[in-house]
Amino acid sequence: MLKIKGLRKTFGSVIAADDIDLSVAPGEALGIIGPNGAGKTTLFNLIAGGLAPDAGEIRLNGRDITAAKPHERCIAGIGRSHQIPRPFENLTVFENLLVAAVHGGGLAEQAAIAPCAEILDRLHLIPRANTLAGALTLLERKRLEMARALATNPHLLLLDEIAGGLTEGECLELVETIKQVHAAGMTIIWIEHIVHALMAVVGRLSVLNFGKKVAEGNPQEVMASADVRQFYIGLLA
Repeated sequence: MLKIKGLRKTFGSVIAADDIDLSVAPGEALGIIGPNGAGKTTLFNLIAGGLAPDAGEIRLNGRDITAAKPHERCIAGIGRSHQIPRPFENLTVFENLLVAAVHGGGLAEQAAIAPCAEILDRLHLIPRANTLAGALTLLERKRLEMARALATNPHLLLLDEIAGGLTEGECLELVETIKQVHAAGMTIIWIEHIVHALMAVVGRLSVLNFGKKVAEGNPQEVMASADVRQFYIGLLA
C-alpha cells in the first residue's frame, strides 16, 4: 500500500530522514520506535505532506504522491492523528467528525452522518456525541483524534504517539480500540514510546535513530537486539 524509497530530509546540518526505505502491505500494522529526535514525527510529516522531502519517493497504492499536497494525500487515503489532539473545541464531538468526513473525505454532509455515527460507536464516543470537544477527558480527546482521522475514510492510518500521557488503564483501553480498528482491515503505521502498547498490535517493528532506519523485523526479535536495547532503552545486553 505504501512504499517509500530513499527518503531524505535535512534541516541545516541536522539529518532528520536519512535515505529511509519503508513499505507497508495492505492490512498490516507497522510500529515505529526510536529515541527522542530520531526523526519519527518528521517521517510522518513527510508521508502526510506537511514537509517536502529533499530526495526520495513516496507511493501510495502505486501512485507517486511525493509532490502531492496534504489535502490531496488525505483524499487519496492517508488519515493521521497528532501527538497533541487539537479538535475544534467549540464544536461537538459529532460535528468534529462531520468536518473531517466532508472536508477530508469528500462526502456530502447528509451522506456523512451514518458513517460518522458508526465511527463514534466503534470508538466508544457515542455517549459524548453532543458534548463540546473542549470538555472531553484526555482519553476521550485521543479517541476523537483517531475518530477524526477515520472519518476521512483512509486506506492508511498514521497514529503518532496516541497513547502518550494516558494512565496504564487508559492505555490498555485505547490499545483494545486500536486492535479492533486494525482487525476490521485498517492498515496502520503507529509511532509510540510505550512499547508494550505497540507490541500488542503490530506485526512488524522498525527502529529509527538519527533519521536512519537501523532495525526492522519481528517485534520480539527487534526488541531483543543488543543494539536496540542499548541506544533506545539504555540497557546493556
